Amino acid sequence: MILGNYERILKVISKSSGLTESEIEGKVEAKRSKLAGLISREGAAQVVAAELGISFENEKLKIDELSLGMKKVNLVGKVIELFPVRTFTRNGKESKVANLVIADDTSNVKIVLWDEHHIGLIEKGELELEKVIEISNGNMRDNEVHLGGFSDLKLSSESLENVKREKIIREKNIAEFRISENVSVRAFVVQAFEPRFFDVCSECKKKAIPEGEGYTCTAHGKIVPERRALINFVLDDGTETIRGVVFHENLSKLGITDLENIEKLIEQKQDLVGKELVFSGNVRNNSYFNNIEFIVNDIQEIDINHLISQLEGN
Repeated sequence: MILGNYERILKVISKSSGLTESEIEGKVEAKRSKLAGLISREGAAQVVAAELGISFENEKLKIDELSLGMKKVNLVGKVIELFPVRTFTRNGKESKVANLVIADDTSNVKIVLWDEHHIGLIEKGELELEKVIEISNGNMRDNEVHLGGFSDLKLSSESLENVKREKIIREKNIAEFRISENVSVRAFVVQAFEPRFFDVCSECKKKAIPEGEGYTCTAHGKIVPERRALINFVLDDGTETIRGVVFHENLSKLGITDLENIEKLIEQKQDLVGKELVFSGNVRNNSYFNNIEFIVNDIQEIDINHLISQLEGN
């Protein structure tokens, strides 16, 4: 099982202090008890780290040792994804932002560049796929490392082989979900809404634009659109609830197989409510409603053997 934020902080503190993780957990619980439980385990662990004289600021970390709220992060990674530089306007001023993903032998993480000098490395072709880079003074925000004017980014001569390129999915409770995380959770469907239909280009799957009596695609001109659907629902795992979204290609995994037959659709929706499944996907912010939502891209039946193994602590 992939470690969560709290477990990763314990691991770093243990490595730096020489204390066992059990000893550190005792200190964390004592700190939370003193503060009447008004601080999270992660927050209490960072307070304990500070009391032990451990600073994360000057240490070069592995990617799987990163945790929420860390400041002045230092790490090395190989560029495995590189996205086009985007331009935006804020307060009447035009600015740029760039995103990339780096990986080491433990995990991978998204890097967000705000400084024009760093972005210039991409525009000049100096920062490319498969290059190894060294980052200093980055800040963790929503499970991403953000680099501003006081951060440093440079090419590294370090060689990194066998890096973790696959998407890292962490098993978490809904109450622990954070924006931009790829997570997996075992939860009940407690509410299901009517499906929403939309049209896409059959070639590129981008939104089809109504024009006159037909449709067009920005890339393929006049098209015969393909009808698609999505369903919104609410999940509850006992710690919190969250609104989830499943798109057309995964509806059958949810048990929705007939979108044309209204009676059948109503029956399948009724069968869905109360069902417990394992959902995997990405947590994102819905800017329209200003809340987080869960974009589900895989749904699995519960693996009883895996569940028993977890309960036994294996």
